[in-house]
Amino acid sequence: MAVRIEKGGWAVIFALGLGLVGYSLNRYGLLDKLIPGAKVRESTDVGKIDLPTVAITGSSNVAPVSMPGSKRGCDDKPEVRFYHWAWNAQMGMMFATGGPQSADGSLMCKEGANIRFVREDDAGKMQEALVAFATELKGGSKNPSKGAHFVAIMGDGAATFLKGLNDTLKKLGPDYTAKIVGSAGYSRGEDKFMGPPAWKANPQASRGGLVAGYLRDGDWNIAQKWLGDNGLCNNPDEKTYDPKCLNWVAASDYIDAGEKYISGYCEERAVVDKGKKTGEKKRVCVNGVVTWTPGDVNVAKKKGGLVSIVSTKEYSAQMPNAIIGIDRWMQDNRSTVEGMLKATFDGGDQVKSHPGALKHAAQVSTVVYHESNADYNYWERYYNGVLETDKQGLQVELGGSTVNNLADNLLLFGLARGSANVFAATYSVFGDIVVKQYPDLVPSYYPFSEVADTSYIEAIASRAGTSLAPASVPQFSPSDKMTNVVSRRAWNITFDTGKATFSGAAKSDLDQMLKDLLVAGSTAVEIHGHTDSVGDANANMQLSEARAFAVKKFLEESSSVNFPEGRVRIFAHGQQNPVAPNASEDGRAKNRRVEIVIGTTR
Repeated sequence: MAVRIEKGGWAVIFALGLGLVGYSLNRYGLLDKLIPGAKVRESTDVGKIDLPTVAITGSSNVAPVSMPGSKRGCDDKPEVRFYHWAWNAQMGMMFATGGPQSADGSLMCKEGANIRFVREDDAGKMQEALVAFATELKGGSKNPSKGAHFVAIMGDGAATFLKGLNDTLKKLGPDYTAKIVGSAGYSRGEDKFMGPPAWKANPQASRGGLVAGYLRDGDWNIAQKWLGDNGLCNNPDEKTYDPKCLNWVAASDYIDAGEKYISGYCEERAVVDKGKKTGEKKRVCVNGVVTWTPGDVNVAKKKGGLVSIVSTKEYSAQMPNAIIGIDRWMQDNRSTVEGMLKATFDGGDQVKSHPGALKHAAQVSTVVYHESNADYNYWERYYNGVLETDKQGLQVELGGSTVNNLADNLLLFGLARGSANVFAATYSVFGDIVVKQYPDLVPSYYPFSEVADTSYIEAIASRAGTSLAPASVPQFSPSDKMTNVVSRRAWNITFDTGKATFSGAAKSDLDQMLKDLLVAGSTAVEIHGHTDSVGDANANMQLSEARAFAVKKFLEESSSVNFPEGRVRIFAHGQQNPVAPNASEDGRAKNRRVEIVIGTTR
């Protein structure tokens, strides 16, 4: 992904009002003006979220199709404007369209979709484009000439994006809101949190760091996840400096985030401790970045000195591409929507299976994205992901994405038999993070059921029958050993006294655990059962094993696809590993636990 924008758009932003606050106020520096004397928010612990690596295997193995021509091919169809970032997860769509607009012989033209790509890397302006489109649609235009029919953003930022947007669109009517209808692919490494090598070696060294990024969105989420994994705190107030936590500089876009590090951007800030100003001031400079390709490439090539602390390579289920349109227009133009999605999914099959299709998609990306000094080799290289030496001689991982076909979408949205809705889990998990960190700006978000419409995918699947190409899924073997622990979290799942049956109070914790593990992807899960010291040690060992198996059964029955045989492993410890003294009831309660360990295997 990449960003190149012109600043401005004041009139439109004010017209949209406070509904776009999550994206607009911070970027344009309006918060202090609109809310004088806004209180300083205390730095907060993030809390753990399990999101480990997904080991992707397999390809579509579909027959190659003819390459699209170089000329526009279906101008007899109404133009459909698609606003997007420069993001390699869209390679399947690039191939399907064949150029900046649906090309002669392209999959898009075959499906009756005359798509015109418009690169727009500012999420706020994407919101504006959707509002402009919906407003003209409400005014009676069947195919508005203003704004965007569709946009594509990162799925883990969708809760915040759609909260501000739909608060505004609802004023036009409930059927003019924006909805997610499909996914073109995933970021699998290119979105990342970059920092000094010392932060990677010892996360505690990041305390007092100053990171530039586009706040409350996907790459910011990566850093929030990392903070939670390592028990570190986040300072949500980008006007102050907390030496005990990670601090932020609000960038206007993802390229700007990298440029702030490259240029040595510094600020003088008031020092705070637990949200209260100490009276001191400190000059601080950017020493970390959250960004994506080519932002990460710019950092490595122009200055260097930063490595990938963590990325969507590790948090591989975090960032699905989200295709979003206006509900009223999509309902009135179902065949066009389904045609666009089907062509995108078919294009994903081609990119998965044929190197020539990937190369052609990279060539289209070169024309569509207009990124300086980036030819098709650039886009192809960073689609696959590479390890390169930066300007200071450090080895840094750059790039990495995958594309989705129809079967991948069915799995993602929980439409395949035995699968769960991973997109919904991603949406809510990261929506909760934003609400926790910025309750004044984003106090809530819409339920996923109100912002997603999978009927288009379902219609495509019903016509495909059993002929669709398979999804890319990981393979597990019970004999594989976990070689890299990504996260470890204890869950206070309560059981009936002396039994392996869940108590009535356990449901909310079980549901939350299921959601976290769905978002985590498909790497190995270890369930470790523990008891307190009350009773016979042998009986406690058997009880801890039975309770761990009960959790395993719950996961597998909830989603056999997402928790296949071999993924979940059981370990019983009985009373052997207490985390608190068994002398008190409080200590014994802490020792009665189920610990979930997530990691990669070889």
